[in-house]
Amino acid sequence: MGKIVGAAIVSHHPGLMQCEEFRVYMGAGADSDLIAGYGRLRKKIEAVKPDVVMIFDSHWFTTGYHLVDAGERYSGTYISDEMPWYLHGVPYDYRGHPELALAIEAVSRERGGYNRAIRHPELGRHYPTINLVKQLRLETMDLPVVAVSSCQNCDWEQFLPSGEAIGEAIRRSDLRVLLLASGALSHKFNGIDWKPRNPRIYHESNVSRPENIESDKQAIALMKEGRHDLILERWDEDYRRKPWEAFGAHYLQMLGALGGTACRFKGETLSDYENARGTGNIHVWFETQPHLDTQDARGLSEYTPIVTA
Repeated sequence: MGKIVGAAIVSHHPGLMQCEEFRVYMGAGADSDLIAGYGRLRKKIEAVKPDVVMIFDSHWFTTGYHLVDAGERYSGTYISDEMPWYLHGVPYDYRGHPELALAIEAVSRERGGYNRAIRHPELGRHYPTINLVKQLRLETMDLPVVAVSSCQNCDWEQFLPSGEAIGEAIRRSDLRVLLLASGALSHKFNGIDWKPRNPRIYHESNVSRPENIESDKQAIALMKEGRHDLILERWDEDYRRKPWEAFGAHYLQMLGALGGTACRFKGETLSDYENARGTGNIHVWFETQPHLDTQDARGLSEYTPIVTA
C-alpha cells in the first residue's frame, strides 16, 4: 500500500534563481531566508525517502482538465517567457513516473472526475517545477518528478476532489510519494513603479497590502495548528478574495490528497514569511508520519544555493 510520506507549501519565486550576490544586494546585506529554507526542506525530503515527488505547479494553467504529466523523462534548457533577462540557461534532466500519472487518471475516471494524464515529448516546462527541481537537487537525488496542473476553469471546491483522486491512486500503489504545493499565498503584485517600504526587499512589510499580510499570517497560524478545515471555511470570504496564487490550486489539490477538511497535519515553517514583488511567500512542511523525528530543521547543516547562468 502506498503512502504520502510528507507534504509542503514551497515558494518558487524567480528571484531566488538569481545569483547570490544580487540576492544579498536585494536583501540589504542578507540573503532571502527562503534559500536557506530549501536546505531545511531538502533534509526533510532525505529523511522521509520518497520514491516520487509530485509538484502542484501553480503556473501550469490548463482548461477543461486537471492534467498530470505522464512523461518518462524531461531534459532541456529552460528559459522563462515571463523574465527571460535573468531566468534563462537553466539545464534540467530528470525522470517522470508515467505509471503514477496513469493510475491517477484511472481513479479519477472511476469517480467521474476530471484528472487526465498527458504524455507529450514537446510539452513545455514551467518554473514552479523547474525551480524546485534545481533548488532541492531532485536531479542529484535521482527522484522522479510528476507535475500537476492548475485547471483555470474550476471553482475552488473542484480542486479538492482532484487531490482526493491523487491520494487514492497513491494509496493503491506501492509508492512513497512526497507532495509539494509550489506557489505563494496572497498573490497581488506591486506596481512597476512601486517604492519599497523597507530597504530589505524580502521584508514582509513590502507585501502588497497590510490586509494581505494579516490574512497570510492567519492562514500560516492555522496551518501550524493543523486546522485546514478552518482555512477552507474562510476561503470564500478571505483567501479566495486576496487571492492566493492560482486561486490556491496548489494548496487545495495537496490538501485534497491529505484528506481535505479532515486533514489535521500540522505545519512547521521552514523559512521566514517574505515578500516577492508584493506576494506572500513561505515554506511550510507538513509531517504526515508522526513517528519520525521532528527536530527543528533550522539547526541542520548549511545549504549551498543554486546559481543559474
